[in-house]
Amino acid sequence: MSGRLPRLLLVFTAFLAGLGVCLGAIMYLSARGSESGPISIPTAQIGGPFRLVDQNGMPFTDQDLKGKTFLVFFGFTHCPDVCPTTLFEVSEILRKLGSDADRTAVLFITVDPERDTPASMKDYLASFDPHIRGLSGDAAALAAVAKAYRVYYKKVPLEGGDYTMDHTAIVYLMGKDGQFVSPFNMKRTADVAAADLRKYL
Repeated sequence: MSGRLPRLLLVFTAFLAGLGVCLGAIMYLSARGSESGPISIPTAQIGGPFRLVDQNGMPFTDQDLKGKTFLVFFGFTHCPDVCPTTLFEVSEILRKLGSDADRTAVLFITVDPERDTPASMKDYLASFDPHIRGLSGDAAALAAVAKAYRVYYKKVPLEGGDYTMDHTAIVYLMGKDGQFVSPFNMKRTADVAAADLRKYL
């Protein structure tokens, strides 16, 4: 019994010490909160204002999307596989939406301003659903949009002086308020994807 008592006192003393540390931390965080406002965990922002030109040579901004759920995909017209495949899949989803496709928007934003003029974008998109809008602009404007969407892109030289573009290949789902919802999953059937997208319209 005499051996247990010191051990119990030691455990109780450690508990009180731990409790004191916790209370001290709570008081410190409360004081910080009252001085500098609520403590919050920062989250990455995706999307934002932009001003570009569509495939018809008309100005197009984020304000033109007010009240619409929309998809955003970055690519380029000389892309050999990922871009045309994704645009074909998006076209199939829009076809499955039927008349509801008019309630959404799809943006194909180039990462290759040197070659992707409005005219070349228009010619390229003629092979896909007409709801898809191709956006281009000068290098600075496109770099700003890519940064806002956390998109990586880089020119990759090829033999003979040609080049290709390495780039992020995510389809972004944006809500009616212009805020990022989630990456849009393209690894499913067009019927399933269309049903999912319809929930946000």
